[in-house]
Amino acid sequence: MAKLTKNQKQAYAKIEPGKVYKIREAAQLVKEITFTKFDASVDLDVRLGVDPRKANQMVRGVVTLPHGTGKQKRVLVLCTPDKEQEAKDAGADFVGLDEYIEKIKSGWTDVDVIITMPQVMGKVGALGRILGPRGLMPNPKSGTVTTEVGNAVKEVKLGKIDFKVDKFGIVHASIGKVSFDAEKIRDNAKELYDTLIKLKPAAAKGTYVKSVYLSSTMSPGIPVDPRSFDE
Repeated sequence: MAKLTKNQKQAYAKIEPGKVYKIREAAQLVKEITFTKFDASVDLDVRLGVDPRKANQMVRGVVTLPHGTGKQKRVLVLCTPDKEQEAKDAGADFVGLDEYIEKIKSGWTDVDVIITMPQVMGKVGALGRILGPRGLMPNPKSGTVTTEVGNAVKEVKLGKIDFKVDKFGIVHASIGKVSFDAEKIRDNAKELYDTLIKLKPAAAKGTYVKSVYLSSTMSPGIPVDPRSFDE
């Protein structure tokens, strides 16, 4: 096992062994145990009592964080010419269709979110092998395939994120930055957590929320009491 750095030792020393923290406490503590020189992301990891191999237990959705993610997302809109101005006015970073499809085929994927329209999904679908593994493939369930491209762009820019349970039953999402004050971190965490509760599959039996951890880039995870989200 690799030796802990001085900062890592300090971080672990601040987390009481065996203690499960309230979300308000964890939101403050994550700021205190982060020693990166950059503005680290704050992540929430929720382990769910579901079997994602079964279609009726898949948990995925979208949520708009009340205080945004703290990250400026680069948005590409692939649309018909009549929608280009709407996308640009909403703040899209890149707008077009055929020229960007060719760029992507050549290996360009320098964006965070791609929004498109049902009318052009025939062309966009051909990019699945490139976009799928990078998590960039537009999907109606995440609101990135829509005729309302302007609204979709605005939502992403305001802090809309999509999430999906992984093969281990864990939802992992970035919910802000360490520079956020603790209350904003707590608000964003609660918004995501509450959304997960609403999405509980009817087929899920037993304990739905197995564990919750709050962490930042390169920090240890802080165990969080799920009940504290209701306080």
